[in-house]
Amino acid sequence: MSLFVSDAYAAAGAPAQGSPYSLVIMLVVFGLIFYFMILRPQQKRAKDHKKLMDSISKGDEVLTTGGLIGRVTKVSETGYIAIELNENNEVMIKRDFVAAVLPKGTMKAL
Repeated sequence: MSLFVSDAYAAAGAPAQGSPYSLVIMLVVFGLIFYFMILRPQQKRAKDHKKLMDSISKGDEVLTTGGLIGRVTKVSETGYIAIELNENNEVMIKRDFVAAVLPKGTMKAL
């Protein structure tokens, strides 16, 4: 029994062997994984959404994040657009809340 205790005591007193750069390399690898798995896809989605916002024009049929489907009747330079839901209703929303531009004729198909 004393044989095991002396071995454990000897192992605890010895310094760990390894490269001093292994921790730095491991942190860099985790940083790259974080960038390529989380940050880069999010930046790409934001870039695509901004491109969608800039492409909205009068007559487009759009879907908002609130679930409204309508036709764009007016595009303002201040960042707001007017959407005609039907012949009687028109709403003003911020351009950022457009989720998708739908194909022409979607409103009639519904």
